[in-house]
Amino acid sequence: MFKKLLINTITLFLILIFTQSTLLCLENPSSVASWASTLYQRYRVTSNITYLTADNWEAKLDIYQPTDTTSPTPTVIYFHAGGWIGSDKDVRFFHLFQYLEMGWAVVNVEYRLARVALAPAAVEDCRCALSWVINHAEEYNFDPEKIVVAGKSAGGHLSLTTGMLPASAGLDRRCLAQKKLKVAAIINWYGITDVNDLLDGPNMKSYAVAWFGSLSNRQEIAKRVSPLTYVRPGLPPILTIHGDVDSTVPYSHAVRLHKALTSAGVDNQLLTIAGGKHGGFTEKQVLKIYSTTVNFLKRHGIEKRVRTVSLP
Repeated sequence: MFKKLLINTITLFLILIFTQSTLLCLENPSSVASWASTLYQRYRVTSNITYLTADNWEAKLDIYQPTDTTSPTPTVIYFHAGGWIGSDKDVRFFHLFQYLEMGWAVVNVEYRLARVALAPAAVEDCRCALSWVINHAEEYNFDPEKIVVAGKSAGGHLSLTTGMLPASAGLDRRCLAQKKLKVAAIINWYGITDVNDLLDGPNMKSYAVAWFGSLSNRQEIAKRVSPLTYVRPGLPPILTIHGDVDSTVPYSHAVRLHKALTSAGVDNQLLTIAGGKHGGFTEKQVLKIYSTTVNFLKRHGIEKRVRTVSLP
């Protein structure tokens, strides 16, 4: 309990330090104190909500929720990176700052890693997280028509599968949905799109092999959890961000997805980061990505929320 409280306190402090409003008043301690007070009132943090129990393990999520509005709020569901084998939701919270500055709600999700359960467990969990958010939209003031899924690397892959999988894929049985699972858009940062490509051959990656362990039907499961398997008309709009010299997730994954989506008539965009590796982009590149993301969401009617309640 103390550890989670400390993490949330540090998180709010980091938001304080890095948001634009704070940067403008760092030279004035009283302004910093004023902004901290405003921030405290504008966001409510609800941490470690159990959205699923599987394999004797509780899958949890955190909610960062704006309090200064009475209308349903656009919401991003974020899945962390780590190759399906490492990291957790409390690492690299910086990735969520963009959405907090937009006044959105943020749902930060953890899922079963390979040490708890092999593939396709992570995919099942993230679909369950989407189901939980939709089913609790009224309680937490989420706008069910403006739910966006996002993530980087393995999280990018999971954002794609969460937003693209049809019920017929059979990966929703851990938590049968009370309502139709749908998202308004997908923001995919250099996610894996063809999992089989990483299990054998020149693009084989140890993290992918570890996610499948010694499963005898790993090729079949890999196809079931590959976004390319589910490209079809009617999918939500998809923005893909990928560096063209990425050695962890081949850039070809982004190119193939973009071509397949375009051929299927799905509104999508590929933002290529020239010279970009697996993340670690320059400040200029990150600003371009953020600007592109905002414009992409705006083009599809998922705009920044206008604050409706004035706080001191």
